[in-house]
Amino acid sequence: MQKLVRGALAVLFLVAIAITVASAQTNDPVIGTWQLNVAKSKYTPGPGPKSEMRTYAANGDASAKGVDASGKATSSQWTIIYDGKDRPLTGSPDADMLSLKRIDPNHVEFTQKRGGKVAMTGTRTVSPDGKVMTIVTKGTDAKGQTVNNVEVFDRR
Repeated sequence: MQKLVRGALAVLFLVAIAITVASAQTNDPVIGTWQLNVAKSKYTPGPGPKSEMRTYAANGDASAKGVDASGKATSSQWTIIYDGKDRPLTGSPDADMLSLKRIDPNHVEFTQKRGGKVAMTGTRTVSPDGKVMTIVTKGTDAKGQTVNNVEVFDRR
């Protein structure tokens, strides 16, 4: 009987952990689709992209699709896990690895690396009402230019 009770408690414990992890991901205010507000964004050096749509899924998948300043289609993918560990970033000419660290529910710090070296750092902030996301990025792009971008996204 004791083995049965212990087994049931172990199963309940595992279920509680799974619910907590799933809840933490779905409570992330970044989850959803975001459209770049080109008029409110600032790119140094410019010009910035003509458009960009970002999608953040509860399972940790993230992607961006858009059109760059020259009219070329862009696409990138990464994983959102807030443990500060490097993870692949595909589709970006400026970085091949990304690490994320959550400061609080609405604020995240990130580091982008290219060839094992830090290329850019920044912050991602979701407004308290969850309607606006601002990404500030500083560093050096693949062309060797100093980057100081402020991207503003509106929730779709």
